[in-house]
Amino acid sequence: MRKSLFLGVALASLALSWPASAELKFAPGEDARFTWSNFDDLKKVDLKGETLTIFGPWRGEDEALVRTVLAYFTEATGAEINYSSSENYEQQIVIDTQAGSPPNIAILPQPGLIQDLASKGLLTPLDASDAQFVKDNYGAGESWAALGTYKDKDGTEKFFGFPYKADLKSLVWYVPENFEEAGYEVPTTWEDMMKLSDQIVADGGVPWCIGLGSGGATGWPATDWVEDIMLRTQAPDVYDKWTKNEIPFNDPAVVGAMQIFADIATNDKYVDGGKAAVAATDFRDSPKGLFAVPPKCYMHRQASFISSFFPEGTKLGEDADFFYLPPMAAKPDLGKPVLGGGTFFTITKDSKAAREFIKFIEMPLAHEIWMAQSGLLTPLKSANPEAYANDALKKQGEILVNATTFRFDGSDLMPGKIGAGAFWTGMIDLVGGKPAPDVAGDIQKSWDAIK
Repeated sequence: MRKSLFLGVALASLALSWPASAELKFAPGEDARFTWSNFDDLKKVDLKGETLTIFGPWRGEDEALVRTVLAYFTEATGAEINYSSSENYEQQIVIDTQAGSPPNIAILPQPGLIQDLASKGLLTPLDASDAQFVKDNYGAGESWAALGTYKDKDGTEKFFGFPYKADLKSLVWYVPENFEEAGYEVPTTWEDMMKLSDQIVADGGVPWCIGLGSGGATGWPATDWVEDIMLRTQAPDVYDKWTKNEIPFNDPAVVGAMQIFADIATNDKYVDGGKAAVAATDFRDSPKGLFAVPPKCYMHRQASFISSFFPEGTKLGEDADFFYLPPMAAKPDLGKPVLGGGTFFTITKDSKAAREFIKFIEMPLAHEIWMAQSGLLTPLKSANPEAYANDALKKQGEILVNATTFRFDGSDLMPGKIGAGAFWTGMIDLVGGKPAPDVAGDIQKSWDAIK
């Protein structure tokens, strides 16, 4: 989430509620993409006279979209929903819970915040059946269940966070026309991707566009590269230990991942503008080389949101497309790991309506309504993929559903002075030519200094 703060727009606190007569975005029973049997089941739940308070991070367009989902719960059960948000929601939820005036449900995108609230006894554990549901019905279900499990104030691990809206980072963007004209095929292994890079160089082109510029946050795109590489070279538990500094930053596993990235980013033949341009190019501008004539680069690794910065009128699936950042053939036991983020529903004030709402979020319909509009990806395998608003979202959803491992952005799990500090600046040093072992050692020294 720290990485996305610079993209945010400061908006005032919002509080909205819906009566049982709320207008529904899609008329029940009229569109075969939706699991309307869920709505029929939901109507059997009587919550008339009850108010459900929900506090979350979604504002602006996302807030309008989540309203369309909440309206179905209101319409079917009769419960009144009061949704509120704040630009400082992370601080506000801490204040409200500690003051004894929390909402029934808090929607939290930061595992660290969930962990903190759970350890202080400020969250109510969800049912064991909810954790089992996630394990059984989500792509990389064990990963998602683990992300929602934390120690309570007595040190006992319990399931507190039910995952909902996911973010996907493990993508490589390209222009299909460029690939077709050059006779290139989408690689399915890391090794093939590097062979393709070499082929592009041999053909007189440049394989990659990379930009790390982001004002005070310059360097963060490279941390995503390293995290994705860690998941493709190391077992998930090694990744977890790294984010907690249970293995040091200068461990060979981490240095190796950094070196793999450096071998790409500091190769003048591999990167548009050469290695000197990597740190100087703003991340929002870096994909523009894909659309130049002739192309200045053929591939760009970045999260799903980067398409917002493509040239106006770009049609995804036609003018631009993406493929899953492939695993290494040399590491078949690591499966198909995915790097990303997500939001979790937690109960901060228990009630019948709160428990029923968690059951509602387990229903495919609660995902499909948002999927059919824009902006929501879900790892829920029972949600109808045909409900996605377009083929690009559908393909991204398939990547999530088919993932064998899912991990949160590692730098967001680290202390702020590391994940949003020393790690970022270390990546600038790395692309500037500083040896990976030295960069890793510097980051570890910074971590040691805050222990």
